[in-house]
Amino acid sequence: MRRIGHYIGGRDIASPTGRQAPVFNPATGEESGRVALASAAEVAAAVRTAAAAFPGWAATPPLQRARILGRFLRILEERTGELAAVITAEHGKVLSDARGEVQRGLEVVEFATAAPQLLKGQMTENVGRDVDSHAVRQPLGVVAGITPFNFPAMVPMWMFPVALAAGNCFILKPSERDPSASLLIARWLTEAGLPAGVFNVVQGDKEAVDALLAAPQVKAISFVGSTPIARYIYETAAKAGKRCQALGGAKNHMVILPDADMEQAADALMGAAYGSAGERCMAISVAVPVGAETADRLVEMLKPRVAALKVAPGTDAEAEMGPLITAAHRDKVAGFIASGEAQGASLLVDGRGLSMQGHEGGFFLGGTLFDHVTPDMDIYREEIFGPVLSVVRRDSFEDALALVNACEFGNGTSIFTRSGDAARRFAAGVEVGMVGVNVPIPVPMAFHSFGGWKASLFGDHHMHGEEGFRFYTRLKTVTTRWPKGTGGGADFVMPTMR
Repeated sequence: MRRIGHYIGGRDIASPTGRQAPVFNPATGEESGRVALASAAEVAAAVRTAAAAFPGWAATPPLQRARILGRFLRILEERTGELAAVITAEHGKVLSDARGEVQRGLEVVEFATAAPQLLKGQMTENVGRDVDSHAVRQPLGVVAGITPFNFPAMVPMWMFPVALAAGNCFILKPSERDPSASLLIARWLTEAGLPAGVFNVVQGDKEAVDALLAAPQVKAISFVGSTPIARYIYETAAKAGKRCQALGGAKNHMVILPDADMEQAADALMGAAYGSAGERCMAISVAVPVGAETADRLVEMLKPRVAALKVAPGTDAEAEMGPLITAAHRDKVAGFIASGEAQGASLLVDGRGLSMQGHEGGFFLGGTLFDHVTPDMDIYREEIFGPVLSVVRRDSFEDALALVNACEFGNGTSIFTRSGDAARRFAAGVEVGMVGVNVPIPVPMAFHSFGGWKASLFGDHHMHGEEGFRFYTRLKTVTTRWPKGTGGGADFVMPTMR
């Protein structure tokens, strides 16, 4: 049985605690390894290691830090296939999707190599007579990332490249469901020349999370996961005086106006709703066609497409959708389907009961499509995080916008239309952090920033982009006057008054 441990101080570390959790191959249902679950003492050891490495790394010129990230970037580019295969083996997503995840992550690494430019400060001469002032951004110290199972490479790479480029030391606590990608990344960072202790991985569960939240030397926490846990992370970190960005859940709507290209909208919904088996925080889980004719046309197009989805192991080159992450999560999603049916939604395509020859133990669920869903139903109110699309019909643009704004989540949304006026009104008036116009999954590029509104984000800063550098640094302003001689008497006014 493969044993999956930690990475601390530039080397792999086996856990002596004995606490472990199984890791599965979702396509077969078979246990593929056992991952160590760190104790509070093991987390404390990782924090001490990172804290010891911090002074030297913070003193390293930003250009040298950027060059190490540049070498890591080249390793990622050359070995994308290797990392993607590890992701597919433990997450289950199709290989092309896994490669896309790595690509999105390495774009943040590429952005972070611009650290010398992004860390430049400000200077003003003569804020007062013979008094100059300059502002600099300095690293926080030891920072930590707690990341979800659905993007075991991309989400960590939203965090650590920017944190490292800014001069911090980083501790990653990945999901225990697919932990191996984190170790591959850690080894490649060491190969690229990152000093020992600057990047560390502690595997674990809630005990490890709570230990990071309690550690005084951990100055900031980045988190991506469900809203209840995001709220817990944010509140606990704030009470401990830590900086925190905690990205929570989502219920992303796509509004389809009568003038939209319906073929384009239907195709976009297929990829956005069922890609990665719906296990994306930016997945579209609610389609909002405006008008009965629009809704009927959309449903007519979607139903055969959903029924024909090619569901197979992620290693199958023809697969469009792989299995879900665990049997428990598959059963939870199936429970939502049963709930939608019981509460009166029209179940047009039922993904339950899917069994694949040769992979009968796999965690498979087919694409599911509901029509005539109402906002009081569980399948509308809850984040399902699976391949389930709900159609919620609305009579007007105003009704559709009001529906989106009434949702407790505000992560991503999109509108499909040929009307520039409607698109502009939607983008200006919708209470959501990321908006697409004829783009179903509006994930910002690395040089912009990722984050939602309302219950989808706790904290002031979005991830990566310039927002990321602001989060992982703190501002210091220095005011300077060089005396021309001795004496001169006491000053009783602000220097700008002279």
